[in-house]
Amino acid sequence: MKLTLTHDHKLPTGVLGFAFTPEATGAFAACVDGVLYAVDMATGKAEPFDGRHQSFASSCVLLPDGKTVVSGGYDGMLLWHDVETRQCWRRLQAHRFWNWQLALSPDGTRVATTTGQYIPGGWKYEPAAETEPSVKIFDTKTGDLVAAFGHTPPVLSCAFSPDGQHFAAANMMGEVRVWNLHFADSGKPVAQWTSPDFTSWGTTKTHHYCGGIYGLAFSPDATSLLGCGMGPMGDPMAGNGKMTWQRWDWQRGERVDQIKDGQHGSGLMESVDWHPSGSHFIMAGRQAQGTWNAALFSADGSLVHSLDTKKRITHARFSADGGTLLVSGATGQPKRKLDVWPDWGRVQSYRLEV
Repeated sequence: MKLTLTHDHKLPTGVLGFAFTPEATGAFAACVDGVLYAVDMATGKAEPFDGRHQSFASSCVLLPDGKTVVSGGYDGMLLWHDVETRQCWRRLQAHRFWNWQLALSPDGTRVATTTGQYIPGGWKYEPAAETEPSVKIFDTKTGDLVAAFGHTPPVLSCAFSPDGQHFAAANMMGEVRVWNLHFADSGKPVAQWTSPDFTSWGTTKTHHYCGGIYGLAFSPDATSLLGCGMGPMGDPMAGNGKMTWQRWDWQRGERVDQIKDGQHGSGLMESVDWHPSGSHFIMAGRQAQGTWNAALFSADGSLVHSLDTKKRITHARFSADGGTLLVSGATGQPKRKLDVWPDWGRVQSYRLEV
């Protein structure tokens, strides 16, 4: 199995959030300039939506009807956008701090958002307690808050189970919590565990915690939960911790698999996604040292194909039919030339070949 690049499109600015239509012909990019763009995946034409965030637009989801995109931003807002008119028709203050990630329930009726700021809470630099619920779930039709869960901030990633009955969220300290949404009123997770392989304490230069679980995905059969991020490092400011993934039996909170020795480099992995068949999964992000920043793994954890895109990948997702991989991200840190900023955002598609 391998990936072959079919489209490589430029956007005005880096892409942090990404969603696309089921047939993978159209995409939506939430960008560093606070704007949501509609992208034609065949031509690369990008059209901005009128409503924008007051800071980075960090994530977005497309509702199943194909008519509405919900975006989240570092301004703590959730914005509802009309796909046809490109107008923003609802603004909702979800958090006092920024939105890290959004997740959409399989039936499209719920959108979850995570937040939280790392502030040392004691002399051991452990994170301070949250000042607001780090996880909130809203009704996509009415905008009403339907659930709020406590966690240890910052909560960087989240995912719904395929049947929509369970919801998982993970943080910078490698702590994962899973809730049964039928008993959301209790606020108590039905499973909870911590993996020290996803966090770091800096021993040189700057002393603080770094790392975390940046991507979560339930397996298609809902029996396991996959997480990716960055492992331990000596200098948190270098961002060169171990590229890593782990898979857990989430009902027991037990690790059942992890990246094999010798298969990884250094860098932050930001995205994981299962192929619809459950036979493979993709992990992608940014590379500090190594030979790849995106790789396909078989269900048994074996690395079967990898590539170096020379870019930061923020999202890597399979199309509904599993034949295409869509990727979003950015090319480094831009430098202005003659008062003009380069187009440093990227949206790509790859054909999956057996």
